[in-house]
Amino acid sequence: MASDFIHGALARLNSLARSQHGGLIGVILLLGLVLTFVPAPVWVTGEGGQLAPINNFLRLDNLLPNVATPMSYIAIMAIGATFVIISGGIDISVGSIMGLAALGCAAVLEYPKDADPASAWVVMTLGVVVPVGIGLVCGLINGVLVVSLRIHPFIVTLGTMSIFRGVALVAVLAAGSAMMPLPGYKMPEVFTKHFMQFTAASTSGGIQLQPMPMLIMLLCVVVAWLYLGRTAAGRQIYAVGGNEEAARFSGIPVGRAKIRVYAASGLSAGIAGMIACGFYSAASTNTAEGYELMVIAAAVVGGASLLGGRGTALGAVLGALVIKLIENGIDVLHLSKEYSKIIIGVAIIVAVAIDRASEDLRGERLARKTARPSEGTPDTETHQ
Repeated sequence: MASDFIHGALARLNSLARSQHGGLIGVILLLGLVLTFVPAPVWVTGEGGQLAPINNFLRLDNLLPNVATPMSYIAIMAIGATFVIISGGIDISVGSIMGLAALGCAAVLEYPKDADPASAWVVMTLGVVVPVGIGLVCGLINGVLVVSLRIHPFIVTLGTMSIFRGVALVAVLAAGSAMMPLPGYKMPEVFTKHFMQFTAASTSGGIQLQPMPMLIMLLCVVVAWLYLGRTAAGRQIYAVGGNEEAARFSGIPVGRAKIRVYAASGLSAGIAGMIACGFYSAASTNTAEGYELMVIAAAVVGGASLLGGRGTALGAVLGALVIKLIENGIDVLHLSKEYSKIIIGVAIIVAVAIDRASEDLRGERLARKTARPSEGTPDTETHQ
């Protein structure tokens, strides 16, 4: 029994190492080692007033607020983007949807500082339903436009990216401020301090573990994994992305499948907006501005093929972790912020190039197998 268990565990480890997820985990470990040993240490005042060196990367006050928490909402949006990419589409409006959802959440929850907030159940209901609903509606708009107008998804979501951001700007600036809550208003603590900023533990150095964004991310991963891998609707998305015409002839409702994936992408952006609003107790007109690049990069680096038909929720999370480690590495190495954009752009190109090369290699192997005569096939030529 013990030997069977060991052999099974080794087989699973070998399968993971050969998979793309195993490669991403290897990249993450390599990045972690480089960022642990390459940057110069930070000198802090220790006991007795003496300076002591500490690692600039491998410390909780760096990994928790600078990597884990911001990775959470990027990963959630990357999961939604992976749905779209699997279907053969693209959604570049997720940053604008997240910003609009965060502002909508702050707008319905803010209350005057000299007044009492609404009851807890009203606050929690509005704080969850409003941003998630905004994200879902925006995603449905994207899906309906893509299906009904039959325009390339890039063009549709390029337009809605500007529209959604413009709606947020007009609505907030009409109130006389670029920030929510407005001056003289604040957010209810039941949604911020006691929910999104909930502190599970604190160290003697004042470092706080605030797990709610990460727990929501893990819940999204599980739900997405079950949907894609264990439901007929999830398998339909892969079929549509693999060959849309074949999926249509097979009786799959292609239009509805496409609307579903854009709705999922908008929903994920709405969840991310809810997290950002509650965690930072505010939202502004530039919330999530430029996040489209990071989200698509996370999905593509995580293994989602821009040709459609391939991608996983776990890969999206691992891709988001790679992106945030790169950004954090720029900080701990004291490099200019602009380098992060260069590196992320290079990562997208490299990931797509590798995906394209692997597709070509698979095509060549299939062609060779098809052209190779079957062994033992009798000669079809007849002699009369």
